Amino acid sequence: MTPITLPYDIDDPALARATWSRLAEPDSATAAMVVGRLGPSPALRWLLEEAVDSSGQVRSSPRPPVPQLPPGMPSDGDIRACWAQVAARWAPRLEGLDIRRELDVLDRLGGSLILPGESWWPPGLDELEHPPFCLWVRGDPSLLVNAAELKDKGLGGGEAGNAGDDAQSVAGTGQPVREQRMPVGPASGLCLALVGARASTRYGEGVATSLASGVTAQGGLIVSGGAFGIDACAHRGALREGPTVSVSAGGVDRLYPVGNAGVLEAVIASGALVAEVPPGCQPGRHRFVSRNRVIAAISRATIVVEAAWRSGALSTAHRALELGRQLGAVPGPVTSMSSVGCHRLLRKGAVCITDTDDALELLTPLGTVDADAAKEQDPELSGGGLLDGLDPTASLVLDAMPARAAASTESIVRSSGLSPKETTSALGILELSGKVERTASGWRRRHPNRSGGRD
Repeated sequence: MTPITLPYDIDDPALARATWSRLAEPDSATAAMVVGRLGPSPALRWLLEEAVDSSGQVRSSPRPPVPQLPPGMPSDGDIRACWAQVAARWAPRLEGLDIRRELDVLDRLGGSLILPGESWWPPGLDELEHPPFCLWVRGDPSLLVNAAELKDKGLGGGEAGNAGDDAQSVAGTGQPVREQRMPVGPASGLCLALVGARASTRYGEGVATSLASGVTAQGGLIVSGGAFGIDACAHRGALREGPTVSVSAGGVDRLYPVGNAGVLEAVIASGALVAEVPPGCQPGRHRFVSRNRVIAAISRATIVVEAAWRSGALSTAHRALELGRQLGAVPGPVTSMSSVGCHRLLRKGAVCITDTDDALELLTPLGTVDADAAKEQDPELSGGGLLDGLDPTASLVLDAMPARAAASTESIVRSSGLSPKETTSALGILELSGKVERTASGWRRRHPNRSGGRD
């Protein structure tokens, strides 16, 4: 019986990989096994010639593509029957399949199909147990590879790995080298996943926006999922300073959720929208979990800003840990259900993230940023101690004064143990430095108003 055929050359690696991204669900262990062992084209040939007959029906006892049971099947199962069961998952999608249509849609959208091993393929994806077959990208795919990796591939030119638009094509791919439009800074194009709850609070939204903006201004690239809440705030914050990357659970032709279409359009214009499924695919619930592994894999570190106890953002955090990535979490009010997931991560060893310096320290190589040193130098954070910068005599006088009430010079003399002359001289110095003031009732400490109500 004549085998079923597809209306294009399945020996073309791009067409074969794109076809598998349509046939199999993301993170499919079985598809990853077959394609990984045989290659995308021979794996397709097995499905078309061995597993399915000319009418598109799955054969009851096909020759196994590899001499072992598919993942997840019972160990005592019949190997041919098990592979027939697997083929039955893919066969229905063969009907009317012409992946060139999806590629035409991508082309009309100005997008790119990125294959493993190509210059813009994020190397972190190769660390996944089941990496994507390809990436469908709208926007600038060069952002998916940081400056250091571009330099390793011989594409670096100038600061932060910039390569001019008129540079030569990448050898063997025909792909032009694009200029990386990342701000120069210690993060130097490194990807930071910033994720969190859809049902976010104003506190979480403010933190996410601030972190994303601050990290991008220092050269980092924010990666998130384009969802409502924290994801959207991460993208908006990043867009204030540079590009950002959004990883979609559906096809890149569908700006989902519709309520974030404006943000996603800005992401495409400035950065990149990425998916591992072709245009036309719906963002099903199961695909969001698979999408999270891509976010974690292409990023050097992951930070969670607000998450419920069973938040989907925690799956991104767990994937990051599995891949050996750095993980941080933003603490929230102990009474907030929106932060219990973050507190759960912190108890298990995630790094506490409170500002941009913390995020940069997590993202950059060890020693590049010292967040604690930066805080020590911040007068708002250090509090400018009461006695800082004072000589011993002035310190004694100021320390002898009541915290709130006024005191006479004589009272301060007795409390400080200094002579009247020493006390008077010190009070004059303290008045000039703004530490004390003279009032009708005596000398009083000055308490400048500060944010947070600190004295």
